[in-house]
Amino acid sequence: MAVESKSCVACGRRIEWRKKWARDWDAVKYCSDACRRRGVSPVDRQLEESILELLEHRGRDKTICPSEAARAVGTDDTWRDLMEPARRAARRLVDRGEVEITQAGHVVDPSTAKGPIRIRTAR
Repeated sequence: MAVESKSCVACGRRIEWRKKWARDWDAVKYCSDACRRRGVSPVDRQLEESILELLEHRGRDKTICPSEAARAVGTDDTWRDLMEPARRAARRLVDRGEVEITQAGHVVDPSTAKGPIRIRTAR
């Protein structure tokens, strides 16, 4: 049975098909209970907008770090807490085809990327 892959609406990671979801696969939107509880907040939307604005300002072939979006949305005291939400926002934008996530100049799978990442406009 070929199952179409999908991404979590909250974190943007790839959702792995499970046999227990066979009857309601079309209704599955979240990869975990934590993502279901977290959802997508207004701050998450602000981070998405910030990433797109920073990339537009920076230029077509340039990249940004998720910390730049976190600093733009947060304050001097709170931006570090926004780092993982900024990475989630970038993964959601990858799922929509608006950006790409890179490491060492190469596009990587956002679901499995570990360590420092850069974000660029999709080519």
